[in-house]
Amino acid sequence: MPSTVAPYRVAPLDVETWPAFSRLVEKHHGVWNGCWCTWFHRTVGAADKDRTYETNRAHKERLVEAGKAHAALVFDGDNAVAWCQYGAPEELPNIYHRKQYLAEQTTAPDWRITCFFVDRDYRRKGVAAAALRGALELIARSGGGVVEAYPHDLEGKKISGSFLYSGTRTFFEKAGFTYDRPKGQGNCVMRREVAPS
Repeated sequence: MPSTVAPYRVAPLDVETWPAFSRLVEKHHGVWNGCWCTWFHRTVGAADKDRTYETNRAHKERLVEAGKAHAALVFDGDNAVAWCQYGAPEELPNIYHRKQYLAEQTTAPDWRITCFFVDRDYRRKGVAAAALRGALELIARSGGGVVEAYPHDLEGKKISGSFLYSGTRTFFEKAGFTYDRPKGQGNCVMRREVAPS
């Protein structure tokens, strides 16, 4: 069920929206060296040596067909122009600094927000914020719960936008998330409770 976040429309990633998602990823050469937004889905292991643009694309499509890949897609007309990936921890196990994260974890979240991507022609236009609002709305429709994100904690430092695929602490604070703890060097854990709708 799509929603509207003016001036954009937000819809979930599923078999119906896959073609639009695919066109956006293909426009950007697979995104991040052909990742196809699959990195967080997989536990790192020997099979990762075989990751290519083609295998990542096929893997992502299989996950979407099985209902095991979630994202809020932002549309301008019929074109997907951004996404915010989210999912249960079991769906997205591969987070950076995982060992430290698990050692310091007191309660597990119900959902994770792992990454954003915005079409190069739509950057700095509020599209990432629309994607995040869309993801939180989709999470609410799926029962809500505790949502975690792992953004950069810049502390006043500047960093290229191309490296901000997980957002920033300030970005999430504006969306009602609270700081929980540091994670690795320069990242943190942010949390927010989302009520079911």
